[in-house]
Amino acid sequence: MLPIRDLNPSRTYPVVNNLIIGICVLVFLVELGQDDFERFIYLYGLVPARYTVPEISVYFSLGSQVFSFFSFMFLHGGFWHIISNMWVLYIFGDNVEDTLGHGRYALFYILCGLASGLVHIMTNYYSQMPVVGASGAIAGVMGAYFVLFPGARVLTLVPLFIIPFFFEIPAYFFLGIWFFIQLLNATGPAGSIGGVAWWAHVGGFLSGIFLLKMFNVTPVKERPAEREGITARRKTPRIQVVHPSGPAEDPNLYGEIAITPLEGLTGTTKTVNVPWGFHSRLYRVVVPPGTKPGSTLRLKGLGRILPDGTRGDLYLRVNFI
Repeated sequence: MLPIRDLNPSRTYPVVNNLIIGICVLVFLVELGQDDFERFIYLYGLVPARYTVPEISVYFSLGSQVFSFFSFMFLHGGFWHIISNMWVLYIFGDNVEDTLGHGRYALFYILCGLASGLVHIMTNYYSQMPVVGASGAIAGVMGAYFVLFPGARVLTLVPLFIIPFFFEIPAYFFLGIWFFIQLLNATGPAGSIGGVAWWAHVGGFLSGIFLLKMFNVTPVKERPAEREGITARRKTPRIQVVHPSGPAEDPNLYGEIAITPLEGLTGTTKTVNVPWGFHSRLYRVVVPPGTKPGSTLRLKGLGRILPDGTRGDLYLRVNFI
């Protein structure tokens, strides 16, 4: 299952989330320029034996040990590793940041990463294999999302027999399955095999739930109006899901599309996903400049099939958010 996006737009622009993604990409570019990649990863990755074996830890200063506990969560082992991690963070991080606020989200993310690192050390006590990646911290974000938005829909690509199918899966189900897979691998034979820090994922997910509860002890302060204006989201998601409906006797179908006032003023282009039974179709929708809330966009030939073989149209009502 590959998540495409969640159908849960945030109110504000994810400043911190995007900054974390940018830092991870920048650090990865630095990694690519290293002559001795393995030494670089050993120095700045998380190596349990550096903290648990005195004969090894003596070669590292206190500052180096502390720095590695933070730096490991910004390093990645390859292109697929960083792409998959950043994509998941992009999908789920904005809503968690929107709920916690920018500063609290930054602290939350770092604490989840540190917690995942501690769990990894405790479950791989004498390992000399370095672990890198943001997946532990991102698992914490996923744990928070699991609690905050269990009913949110996640547009998911499921390839069946090489044919791509799109399904809307509840977040609690998608994230629950993901966590179950991590726990299954952590407690099974794969948990003792190098390559994937399964326990770090489990620890990160659970720490995200725990820290979210701790953060909620102190109410989130109201954001100042001018701050809200700076970080207010000015665009809606590129891909939107439409569930058309209409009277049985009407050949036309009706749905809704959401845009911001700025998009209505300047015009925009969206891709709508229209589920038809077990199939999904993607259609390009052009929203012309000057579109007002309540306006209707016509998609010709996407309505019901008539007895003579012709088709009605699909009408999308424009909503401003």
